Amino acid sequence: MWGRHCYRWSDLDFEGNMKDGIAIDWPIRYADIEPWYTYVEKFVGVQGKKEGLAHLPDGEFLPAFDLNCAEDHFKQAVKRAFPERIITPGRTANLTKYIPELHHGTRGQCQARNRCWRGCPYGGYFSSLSSTIPVANDTGNFTLMADSIVHSIIFDDATQRATGVRVIDAETKETREYFSSVVFCNASTIGSTAVLLNSRSERFPDGLGNDSGELGHNLMDHHYGMGGSATFDGMKDKYYKGRKPNGGFYIPRFRNIDEATRRSDYIRGFGYQGGLARYTNLNASLGPEFKKSITEPGEWVFSATCFGELLPYHDNQVSLHETKTDQYGLPTLVFDAGLKENETKLRADGVACLEEMMDAAGFQNLEVHNDPTAVGAAIHEMGTARMGRDPRTSVLNQWNQVHAVPNVFVTDGSFMVSSGTQNPSITYMAMTARAVDYMDKELKRNGRLS
Repeated sequence: MWGRHCYRWSDLDFEGNMKDGIAIDWPIRYADIEPWYTYVEKFVGVQGKKEGLAHLPDGEFLPAFDLNCAEDHFKQAVKRAFPERIITPGRTANLTKYIPELHHGTRGQCQARNRCWRGCPYGGYFSSLSSTIPVANDTGNFTLMADSIVHSIIFDDATQRATGVRVIDAETKETREYFSSVVFCNASTIGSTAVLLNSRSERFPDGLGNDSGELGHNLMDHHYGMGGSATFDGMKDKYYKGRKPNGGFYIPRFRNIDEATRRSDYIRGFGYQGGLARYTNLNASLGPEFKKSITEPGEWVFSATCFGELLPYHDNQVSLHETKTDQYGLPTLVFDAGLKENETKLRADGVACLEEMMDAAGFQNLEVHNDPTAVGAAIHEMGTARMGRDPRTSVLNQWNQVHAVPNVFVTDGSFMVSSGTQNPSITYMAMTARAVDYMDKELKRNGRLS
């Protein structure tokens, strides 16, 4: 679920809507979030290599899981054929070096087993279980209410402020209410928007903070279902140590960066995540031959996935079903979203570029695929409660506050105004830390949020 790839955005991303004349402009720029990227990267622990790219800013990196010999061969071959295409080790939230005074929690160094999806007993990758929850618990100011299905945010028409949240007990189905002076909604893009849509009142008949009518709209994701694979006949006398959990390499966007890379058929771009590894040939099912075969490395296999940007379309949306409810009595969700012409042309180019890079590296048995998927397939859902300068066209302001309800903050992917090419989680984290800092300073200065 959490691939751990962490890439900063740049002003290429934050200025994209404005320059392309689509949707609305972001109310922030890279300078606004840059110190918060640094803040969260130090705590999270991101391994990577500095490349000095303006459109993929360097971060606070731990020592990188470097490219193996076959990946370096791929890098050098692509560099010769396509100098503008940079290949760097994938940047992921894995502790190649554990620094207790920075990383805290119940964590230790990554063991390079690449079994992250099973859960890490070392806390070697960043997660709420090993990092944020233990650290929050140590403050003595943290209470975790398990089995609580959030129904809605409680709004007081008299004060025009939120007063708390209403939840349903997952076991008993009983309704409970919790009250607070500030509410942070961070339930994931779709989860937060569902909560806001279901938070109806006399003031907000169409969902909390939905004066603009944009709540639920502008649903985005990243492209999925496109990539390729191949085999490599060289370097049969070489192997590598450990199993890197970073997937191997990352190729950042190289289309529509500047005039030299401008495309006439589509806007925005794509990037790739992939790697090369040797897989054991299991030539027998039992006995001595099987024992021997699992100690012998097989051929080098290349694979890569292309992640591209979807544009923010108003008619790509999620809404609440008018009559159908789930087991908790909550409205089920209705999705109406799909790819359009820009996405179709971008996908075709993304796959073609991958094929030509594999060919340039001298790989064999080339395979590429382009299977258009539904919005949500990449699990990078974004938008639906976008931020902006104007309350008439956005749900949140530049501090992630609901325009009309300043004591409600929404800091997950729903605030996104465009989708970018990079994996978005580190941007969510940085924006959450920024919003919390703003909230804390405003309360200390004014005693209330405005």
